[in-house]
Amino acid sequence: MSPSAALPVDLFAARSVAVAAAEAAGALLSASVGGPLGIRAKGSDGDVVTDLDLAAEKLILERLRAAYPGHRVIAEESGVLDGAPGEEMVWLVDPLDGTNNVAIGMQVYAVGLALCARAEPVLGVVHDPASGRTWSAVRGKGALGPDGAPLALADRPRPERKGNPVLAWTQGHQVTASDPVACGLRSALEARCTRLLQLWAPLVAWTMLARGDIDGIVGYQPEIVDLPAGAILAAEAGAELRRLDGRPYDLSIDRSPADLGFVAARPELLDQLLETTAKY
Repeated sequence: MSPSAALPVDLFAARSVAVAAAEAAGALLSASVGGPLGIRAKGSDGDVVTDLDLAAEKLILERLRAAYPGHRVIAEESGVLDGAPGEEMVWLVDPLDGTNNVAIGMQVYAVGLALCARAEPVLGVVHDPASGRTWSAVRGKGALGPDGAPLALADRPRPERKGNPVLAWTQGHQVTASDPVACGLRSALEARCTRLLQLWAPLVAWTMLARGDIDGIVGYQPEIVDLPAGAILAAEAGAELRRLDGRPYDLSIDRSPADLGFVAARPELLDQLLETTAKY
């Protein structure tokens, strides 16, 4: 689906709302990180949630509801919040991507919002509270960096590196430590790259790819709530996305985690990565 004037929302106005909400949540987070976090277990897979996640999400939801009271919302902590009957616009909200990092004092985290129309992402915003920088993209209209200037991989030549690509890895919370596919794929990638980053904050990795700081990302059964915001940002900056087996990638949110595995990379490196991932 391509952006269209038929959409019941002005995407550029929606971007402004999303940027303001993400930056307000980021200010709340950066002012509180380092203090008491109120950490609690979330599920049985080692994930956690903090009072900061909840406070940032509450702030974002209030902003979105005020601007678009009829839109549906899927939020990391609150789940699905219904909108007006028949509403086709849905927001995805990750108020603190990288909670486990924050819980151990590592400031690698981000705030992410995406807007979808008929399940297809049309807008993405990622804010890095630690640096105060924000990136955004409207589908078909390109990506913007923190200074409001266009963000394009074509304008960022690949850094001179000896050896193979620098990649990031992401996987969903439901993936166990003994998952044979995840273990095999990670090992194969590590053998063919200079470094495989496991940031546990996928949105941070997506901004690094969009900026050209890393060469690609491989995702195995990723979480849906933070995937669209980062993926549309990287795609609009010029990155190529494919399924692990090389088939075209569909960013629709109406899919299960098992069907969301991806390779995202600089176009000139995509085939090289697919030689490895297509075996899995």
